[in-house]
Amino acid sequence: MGTPKAWLPIAGETLLARVVRVVGSVVAPVVVVAAPRQAIPPLPAHVTLVRDETEGCGPLAGLVAGLAALEGVCETVYVSACDVPFVKPDWIRRVLSLLGEAAACVPSVNQRLHPLAAAYRVQVLPIARQHLACQRFRLHDWVAALPTRIISPHEWADVDPQMRSLWNINTPEDYQAALRELEREPEELTNFS
Repeated sequence: MGTPKAWLPIAGETLLARVVRVVGSVVAPVVVVAAPRQAIPPLPAHVTLVRDETEGCGPLAGLVAGLAALEGVCETVYVSACDVPFVKPDWIRRVLSLLGEAAACVPSVNQRLHPLAAAYRVQVLPIARQHLACQRFRLHDWVAALPTRIISPHEWADVDPQMRSLWNINTPEDYQAALRELEREPEELTNFS
């Protein structure tokens, strides 16, 4: 991307603030996980900031830190990346509702899993810690070790038919496309009530 994604301005707020606002409209508490020395935009007072315990281990280390912060506080979490400007509250509700008795509920589109747009039970923390200790950092390997419910587009088509909740920003071109999308449909994409 060339610049920290969390700080990207989008619709009058940072990308991180936008995702925190949307996720926080559905779940509480909200925990933001950052790398040990990563600069983070200002967060609302009700948001908890935690840092990866192990630097350089990717998203799995972030999941461990986030799950550890929520251990004993809640049973189920929704995990989101910070670079999804169009995540919808109804999408989050649907993913959480589809968890059922599984330990994880992970969307799949065209056989591609989205473990950073998923629901997990906090009880999966020991398995995540074990993978981290064994330097098995791939989220797909961790998800494969869990009793996981894989969900497909037909299960959320009524709340997000265009799958915008999974659209993430990885390149400057993605960012520009997101800004153009907001210009076309600002009302629909900024009001989440």
